[in-house]
Amino acid sequence: MCDCDCESDSVAGVKIGQKVPDFTLDTYDPGEGEFGKLSLAKQLEKKRWTLLFFYPADFTFVCATEFAALEEKREQFAKLGCDIVTVSTDTHFVHLAWRQHERELQNVRYQMGSDANGELSRLFGIYDDASGTAFRGAYLINPEGLLLTIEVNVNNVGRNVDEILRKLKANIYTAKNSNEVCPAKWRDEGDKTLVPSAKLVGKVHEALNG
Repeated sequence: MCDCDCESDSVAGVKIGQKVPDFTLDTYDPGEGEFGKLSLAKQLEKKRWTLLFFYPADFTFVCATEFAALEEKREQFAKLGCDIVTVSTDTHFVHLAWRQHERELQNVRYQMGSDANGELSRLFGIYDDASGTAFRGAYLINPEGLLLTIEVNVNNVGRNVDEILRKLKANIYTAKNSNEVCPAKWRDEGDKTLVPSAKLVGKVHEALNG
């Protein structure tokens, strides 16, 4: 269940670059084997990045493959200072049961959040009233609480976790190097970046291939 620090008439979707209102989620933590709570305020106190990874429902199909893909990259996210938090409108009790029964989730160690009343899904503008579930939304929140990345997919298409990891790396890099920007094929520190200026206008190809 989510407790959001936001007014009901403002729940229309947090926009890119905005500060995310504080929220608290009931969680199941497979790494600890315990129920708990996660709040954005605590994440910011710890100076952690947060990946909120919304999905439609437990005991479904594409979702299980996404969970396995996330776990494969969990340590890389953690080393970059980012905690993965999956979120659906299922309760944390159902999260535990799914983790116990679905072998694609057997190695999962990140926290599984419950948005049983749909408040957090509504805050991010991805709650589907017809089904009572969330669409596939991935949101990167920086240690200052700003929303820097939004990715939303229709429910029959799984997300590319490598691309989300790339976006995290790029956001961390540009936070440290504010005069540079990361081009589309930038993958990791050491790859070519661009420094915007009047001289670069119309000369991007030359800058990338020089």
